[in-house]
Amino acid sequence: MSGLEIERKFLVHKQTDWKHHASSCSHIQQGYFAAINTVRVRIRDDKGYLTIKGPSRNGGMTRYEFEKEISLQEAEQLMQLCEPGVVDKHRYIVEHAGHTFEIDEFHGDNAGLVMAEVELGSENEQFDKPDFIGQEVTGDRRFYNSHMRGNPFKLWRDTLPEEYR
Repeated sequence: MSGLEIERKFLVHKQTDWKHHASSCSHIQQGYFAAINTVRVRIRDDKGYLTIKGPSRNGGMTRYEFEKEISLQEAEQLMQLCEPGVVDKHRYIVEHAGHTFEIDEFHGDNAGLVMAEVELGSENEQFDKPDFIGQEVTGDRRFYNSHMRGNPFKLWRDTLPEEYR
């Protein structure tokens, strides 16, 4: 799959029971390669993916993305070539008012961080936010998975309001 990715990111309120809305959950591990663009290998349950993302535009909402499914064995081998620091998380899928929200619950050095993303068809597309959606962090580099690999949440968690830690 390739093309423009248009998505917005939000923090998730800790006091809400968002998990009971999830239709599925998968375990994701992803590593990153040194590159001008974002190049990552991802293992999602028992499948592998190679993804290349271009630079962000429009406040971090839009960027070109190329993604190709690869074998689990290829992904495991490529993980050995990645820079130090693997992003480890569980992804929950929540359908709400005609949109799919992907909610990532991070582990390891990023434990305690829960973020939701929604992909849109256009930058101006309107959508209804579920009650668990909080502060928008679209375009804030601290919340890019590639950035959290080297600058994990545990180092800057105290900069967020208590409800998001």
